[in-house]
Amino acid sequence: MAAQTINRVKSADIELKDRLVSVNRVTKVTKGGRTFSFSAIVVVGDENGIVGHGLGKAKEVTEAIAKGIDDAKKNLIRVPILHGTVPHFQKGKYSGARVLLRPASEGTGVIAGGAMRAVLESAGIHNILAKSQGSSNPHNVVKATIDALSQMRDAVQVAKQRGVELDKVFNG
Repeated sequence: MAAQTINRVKSADIELKDRLVSVNRVTKVTKGGRTFSFSAIVVVGDENGIVGHGLGKAKEVTEAIAKGIDDAKKNLIRVPILHGTVPHFQKGKYSGARVLLRPASEGTGVIAGGAMRAVLESAGIHNILAKSQGSSNPHNVVKATIDALSQMRDAVQVAKQRGVELDKVFNG
């Protein structure tokens, strides 16, 4: 969890694009009948290494999406991207959802399912092999993908942690 606090980003001065992952209609049965409301999962990112997710709930779909976007802007993280892909293999987990992220060579594209694809494309990753295991619930898959991305480390962080020079990370 310590890695997440280091990677946090403020939403000011960043041009963010939003993607709607899913909209869910929920019903509450009251004595006066059924009351419908909507929950929307939204992913925002600048397609250059910054991504966040949010959940909005409201009586109207557009209101729920707007609330989701506002929530997503509060949960932004920075993701290290190396040549359009992730720097290393990484697993992520949230509740029942487990995801695997594997770097891919140039021209592979984003090989990922629905909710994962939205997160990875919003982060600006163009080549990746990703697999969603366990739960297919979009809420949990998005959070598991964000968890995996927040654990990613770039070469500078690895060199600092090991106490060696940057070129030693690649050669040794």
